[in-house]
Amino acid sequence: MVLDFWATWCGPCKKIAPIIEALANDYEGQAVIGKVDIEESEELTDKFGIRNVPTILFIKDGEVIDKHVGAAPRATLEEKLKAIL
Repeated sequence: MVLDFWATWCGPCKKIAPIIEALANDYEGQAVIGKVDIEESEELTDKFGIRNVPTILFIKDGEVIDKHVGAAPRATLEEKLKAIL
């Protein structure tokens, strides 16, 4: 599972949104990839201790395996995703 914690006012979040969407399409059936608006999901944001956006969590078997804070190119995010598949 990949969770992208973002906010509507966040410029870098908007920059990586198309990358997250493309990964979700490309890895459909292999991984669950979703977005979490920090202002609408405060409980989940607190649960994972999110302090900065964008923060992308890579989760396997209910455990956070990897995390990326800030914008990143597709290759970086895809490499992290492939590592947990």
